[in-house]
Amino acid sequence: MADYFAESCTYTDAQFRRRYRMKRPLFLRIVDSISNYDDYFTQRRNNAGKLGLTPIQKCTAAIRMLAYGVAADACDEYVKIGESTAIEWVIALFQDEYLRRPNVEDLQRLLQVGQERGFPGMIGSIDCMHWQWKNCPKAWQGQFTSGHKGTATVILEAVASYDLWIWHVFLGLPGSLNDINVLDRSPVFDDIESGEDPRVNFTVNGREYNLAYYLADGIYPKWPIFVQSIQMPQGNKHHFFAKQQESCRKDVERAFGVLQARFAIVRQPARMWDLDVLGKIMRACIILHNMIVEDERDTYSRNWENIDFEPSNNASSSASFNVQTDVLPEFQVHVQHRSEADNQTRAELRDKTQHIQLKKDLIEHIWQKFGTTSD
Repeated sequence: MADYFAESCTYTDAQFRRRYRMKRPLFLRIVDSISNYDDYFTQRRNNAGKLGLTPIQKCTAAIRMLAYGVAADACDEYVKIGESTAIEWVIALFQDEYLRRPNVEDLQRLLQVGQERGFPGMIGSIDCMHWQWKNCPKAWQGQFTSGHKGTATVILEAVASYDLWIWHVFLGLPGSLNDINVLDRSPVFDDIESGEDPRVNFTVNGREYNLAYYLADGIYPKWPIFVQSIQMPQGNKHHFFAKQQESCRKDVERAFGVLQARFAIVRQPARMWDLDVLGKIMRACIILHNMIVEDERDTYSRNWENIDFEPSNNASSSASFNVQTDVLPEFQVHVQHRSEADNQTRAELRDKTQHIQLKKDLIEHIWQKFGTTSD
């Protein structure tokens, strides 16, 4: 308490931020929320009348385990605690808010930033990351060992936006799979197929579209919900589009890098034996990462304060969008037509013709918006 939390504490705010990976007010908000959620984190006396551990001690131990990747009892000498269940309570308390799907307000912001960057209708970047699993059970090592990695890994599929917020988390598939196999099992498009996602309408190069899309690398299929770069661009337009796409798609790569830099436990090989425990650790780290993004978004070197986050309804512009929530039909009618609607939605998600047309329109739009001025 004297080192980090007293009025005249030993360490500065910058040192606190570096060692706790977040600012002091955010950490105290987490401590207060967890303390109010469960009595385990309140300070109590034992049967001998001796005061137990404080909520700050318990949360500090959990944060240090995540930030430094140390064992549970490595904090015992300084924080005087060997084990902590704070990770589970972080997930229970904050996952609904910080692991949520983008709502209408979020989509407005993501679409506006995507339009300013030259990709109207884009709501993020998707990719997979391999997390090495040091203590993978022997019986599972065959399926979890990646051919190009050479070690057992667990795959994390994620969608990240321009500010490094991670909107989608899917962890646990064996490292022997590739991104396509992961996509086949992923719930990333469940909301679209069930009709529960907000409808996104946007216009590119004078043509209307109604499916938001992600930027992806070349392994992903040619669907209208993915826009890849051009592998061997020919001509100025294609070269410029490839440069812009690859620049924006690195959002998800940067998010992986920042996540691993903040929490060494997901950068180092995982030492746990249980796959469920790995999932809890990863979700807790991503929740804390998103909380830090929300708390420090305005301090980024490149921010978007000059953008008015309102839908563009200018018919004369080369690209515009709007977001609306469609009301589902009555339950009986919905059940009757559910199968037919699902098949139609799946066909729309996999329409290669629409993918090719969207990519052509984006190439033309980006060249008109940025390419001619760069010359």
